[in-house]
Amino acid sequence: MEKKSGVVEDRLNKARKLEDMGVRLYPPAPGVDLTLLEARERFGGMDREALDRGTGSFSVAGRIMSRRDFGKASFIHIKDRTGRMQAYVRKDKVGEASFAMFKLMDIGDFILVKGPFFRTKTDELTIQAEEIRLLSKSLRPLPEKWHGLTDVETRYRRRYLDLIVNDEVKEVFVRRSRIIQAVREFFTARDFLEVETPMMHPIPGGATARPFKTFHNALGMDLYLRVAPELYLKRLVVGGLERVFEINRNFRNEGISIKHNPEFTMLEFYMAYATYEDLMALTEALFAHILDEVIGARTITYRGQTIDFEAPWKRIALFEALTDLGGAPENVLGSREEALKLARSLELNVTDRDGHGTLLTKLFDHLVEPKLVQPTFVTGYPTEVSPLSRRNDDDPAVTDRFELFIGGWEIANAFTELNDPVDQRKRFEHQVSLREAGDQEAQFMDEDYLIALEHGMPPTAGEGIGIDRLVMLLTDSPSIRDVILFPHMRHK
Repeated sequence: MEKKSGVVEDRLNKARKLEDMGVRLYPPAPGVDLTLLEARERFGGMDREALDRGTGSFSVAGRIMSRRDFGKASFIHIKDRTGRMQAYVRKDKVGEASFAMFKLMDIGDFILVKGPFFRTKTDELTIQAEEIRLLSKSLRPLPEKWHGLTDVETRYRRRYLDLIVNDEVKEVFVRRSRIIQAVREFFTARDFLEVETPMMHPIPGGATARPFKTFHNALGMDLYLRVAPELYLKRLVVGGLERVFEINRNFRNEGISIKHNPEFTMLEFYMAYATYEDLMALTEALFAHILDEVIGARTITYRGQTIDFEAPWKRIALFEALTDLGGAPENVLGSREEALKLARSLELNVTDRDGHGTLLTKLFDHLVEPKLVQPTFVTGYPTEVSPLSRRNDDDPAVTDRFELFIGGWEIANAFTELNDPVDQRKRFEHQVSLREAGDQEAQFMDEDYLIALEHGMPPTAGEGIGIDRLVMLLTDSPSIRDVILFPHMRHK
């Protein structure tokens, strides 16, 4: 058990004194007349003379964030979800008993203040306390000079404190909520149906990733936390739900970095009778809608770089990007040996079993991805690294797929779906051979999904967009931990 500090002991003593005075430390919620924003909107436009003529008495509530004591009077600032406001507490206004109670209140306590509004000599809108009540006693102090702390790990571990004292952090998560709301509005307006698919899968699939594994006692079987909802969403397309989307969690048992968290939020959507090229236009329209609704502009600044979202966005093939933007020699495109040689010279994580397409993709990630600051669709991904994508009719070595890059990061992955069950089985068999050779991220054979495809899936295109990375972009946040309320951390 954690040893209590002297400050906590002092607060516990105050709590006992309040109880001795008959004060309930944690009473039920009272009726509150106005939020602090509503009070400011109602009285903020009135000058001193108008307020002095009388506003009536109203109750507000919030957490005490600061206080200045002057013997028989105090100025405090309280904060609710809508903002902050000053309150003035005088002994002769609230009465001796209430003022004695108030003197035992601390920064961090939740209180109710009731009274009229006026302006101070510095013209600050203030509520004059005629009644004051304790709503919840805080037994631990808020951190001092929190904003200046460099220990960001503590901020992530105790996000509730981060939210209390750093208003800009709260605004990040308010904006995150508005972004997700805008996404829902966009798709429902286009006749997409929002659905929920399982979080626990008997066979993990839909992405090349290492899954988390668990065991269900009643069923007596292994289950996996999903790495992607893709195969279940496409089952729904087979079933006649021709436009579906889901915003939910994926879980991947991989490293943690500024752009990776083992639990993260994805948008995935599927659209029958469409191709990956249709999804490029749809993605441009989606971002325009989000920016208009949430930002109010089509340009943003991310990490000091201006990003322009006006369509059309740049499109480039992966192989072309490797040589033109990444500076890779032409011979790596035609020779696996040259690609492997270059990858090893760059100290990339490659193995002897990596195919040519895998090597070229890893080279692209290293040489090109960081340079793609403006929105860019990269097309022509090798079939080898695209086990669920439809082959290109003109060049079967690549697929009808794109990835979207913004700010130097991958933001979205989309393709025309592979709906040929014979080809899909062969792709799964190749993935199984990779697993048997030691690749723990390779996909499993999913017979049930193949049966679904054998019943027929219409020509379909699908896309996944990382919500966390999207929020990072639109809030100018440097790390994924800044946009996840409770990111995963190592034990202290």
